[in-house]
Amino acid sequence: MTIIADHAYLNTRVSVMATQLFEPSGIAALSHLPLATLAERFGLAAILDEQQSTRARSRAVEQSLIQVLLGELLILVRPMNTAERALVLDWGRKYALFNLKTLIRGKLYDLDQKEIQDNLYVLPEHMRLSEEVSTELFRAENVLELLRQLEAGAHRTLARQAREVYEQQREPFALEAAIDQRYYAGLLRQVMAFSDANLNPLKRLMGAELDRINLMWLLRFRFSYQLSASETFYHLVPSMRLLTRERLLHLVNVETFEGVVATLPTPLDRLLAGSKNIVDVQKRIGAYAAQEAHWVLHRTQSGVARALAYLMLRERDLLLLFALAQGQILNLPSAAIEIAVELSEPGCPWAGSRAA
Repeated sequence: MTIIADHAYLNTRVSVMATQLFEPSGIAALSHLPLATLAERFGLAAILDEQQSTRARSRAVEQSLIQVLLGELLILVRPMNTAERALVLDWGRKYALFNLKTLIRGKLYDLDQKEIQDNLYVLPEHMRLSEEVSTELFRAENVLELLRQLEAGAHRTLARQAREVYEQQREPFALEAAIDQRYYAGLLRQVMAFSDANLNPLKRLMGAELDRINLMWLLRFRFSYQLSASETFYHLVPSMRLLTRERLLHLVNVETFEGVVATLPTPLDRLLAGSKNIVDVQKRIGAYAAQEAHWVLHRTQSGVARALAYLMLRERDLLLLFALAQGQILNLPSAAIEIAVELSEPGCPWAGSRAA
């Protein structure tokens, strides 16, 4: 029996949901809509609640959009087998890791519990840190105790490795980088465990995503944070597509931003030629990863790969929608909003300085 037959229901679900994805001109059209129309079209009533602070309104909109994304994820995993469901759920659990990093920052900077709580995402049961664990994490005296408590739960491997990094370096950046690195390494291991016809489309999809992540991390770690080549490489997760271990080993030793861009393998060398800063690279490599996700969505028969490709594209759309809504909430100039939602090149002075 073919994969398409095995996953007829899932593929139908994905195809129906895919009609919600923005067309290339979709964000441009939305950027001209007033706030009230955006709120009505996307169920974002929080935008219009002027009783709330600007920050609270923005946070409520972000939370609403994440709930849309994760709600669709839970619908898509229902017909999947155990391995497929685990992969897609773990992709969505990055939002639990965002919560974990918020808790860690709260402990590091001795923030008030209410302030920490206000910055946590409300997540579905299958993707959150358990309520019992979350309560204990709030009570932890410091970061190391927090990580030790996590070692008793579902995130035990990630927590143990993160604790070991923090014990050695006592550096908040290294701790968060370790959490991110272990997360993507775990997804890669799950993908490579497939031995059926799902493997190749998943490798193409996750490979493009890792190429995007690795390039952004490499540029930031080397040229924004001024890490050494060896430190930078330690934080990367080699891809099975373009930015393999050997290529990353070479790229981290290139001494200039322009040199890295010029040394990228095909087709990234062509796609990123002339990039002036990290913001520019982020836009172009993001478009490349989205193009690869569209290919998997529309030209493969793997239900799990198509579902994950859809969720990646849906997340991208919702993040652009959030940037658009937030720009209007903050009354930002239209030129700044257009840069944020990738309608124009990041050529204004602050774009270059932020990427430096």
